[in-house]
Amino acid sequence: MWISCTRSHRYYDFCFINGSTILDPTTSTSFMADPASPPLVEKIKPYPRKFENSTMSGIKELILTSGPRGPKCQIQHNAPALVFSAGKYTGNARDWWVSRYGDLLRTFIKHPIINLDNDTANHCFTSASVGLISHGLVTINPKLLHTPKTLQAAEKVGFEVVVFVPSSTTDMHVAYNLLSKSHAMVGVHGAAMTHLLFMRPGSVFMQIVHLGTHWLANVCYESPARAMELQYIDYRINVEESSLVDKYGKDDIVVKDPVSKMGSNWSMEIMKIYLKEQNVKLDLVRFNWVLKAAYDKAKKFMDKEG
Repeated sequence: MWISCTRSHRYYDFCFINGSTILDPTTSTSFMADPASPPLVEKIKPYPRKFENSTMSGIKELILTSGPRGPKCQIQHNAPALVFSAGKYTGNARDWWVSRYGDLLRTFIKHPIINLDNDTANHCFTSASVGLISHGLVTINPKLLHTPKTLQAAEKVGFEVVVFVPSSTTDMHVAYNLLSKSHAMVGVHGAAMTHLLFMRPGSVFMQIVHLGTHWLANVCYESPARAMELQYIDYRINVEESSLVDKYGKDDIVVKDPVSKMGSNWSMEIMKIYLKEQNVKLDLVRFNWVLKAAYDKAKKFMDKEG
């Protein structure tokens, strides 16, 4: 039996306990009792964003330890444990997070979800994986400023349009039933676009990319979409289509040259400007050409797959 940790990745640390372990929620400690094992202590914050000090400061640290003696087991689970934090961005496992994603998590495993913040009993497991492996980033949700006209444009080229505006209370079954039966999804770059995971291979995924977010659009959604064999299309807005023009003017560096504005520093200030302050007002004439291309691809997919 042993404890091993990987700490070389920029986004996350990951530890594995290869042997029976006892998890004590009151001290946030996982014990591996092994008479032959010398005392060992590892510490980990099981949230995959370790490059952000401000974020990680709010993540509870777990202690992993081995030695000849451990606490008494109170609840036995004949299964391995996966231990992670819901994280700073979601408020660290608020009730709505568990309610919304509980059904989804239960499809992965048949075992109950244990909220360590609300538990005092010692839980015993056959082994434990501590931390999550991150494959990329997600962000927040900007707005499309003239949605009715955009919907009309989509309907005009042939789409049957359903507006999907997910919230923290949106049922995952509802989201899956809608997206898994759709032939295309069109949206502005933002966290809600993660619902592409429910789409079928071959369907069309179109991302509206606003100023200063080209690299995020690629990392967060273009690369995963292509890996899932979706037909990916992006629409990169012009300066005139960004709400930042109204606030800063066309000649300000924020609008004129986002790359220079950002430099190599993706700071909270930059995030606020390009992700939180910016909305999109589409040039519908220009956008219409991309919609037609998306419709043609979606129609071929529908004719083939139904």
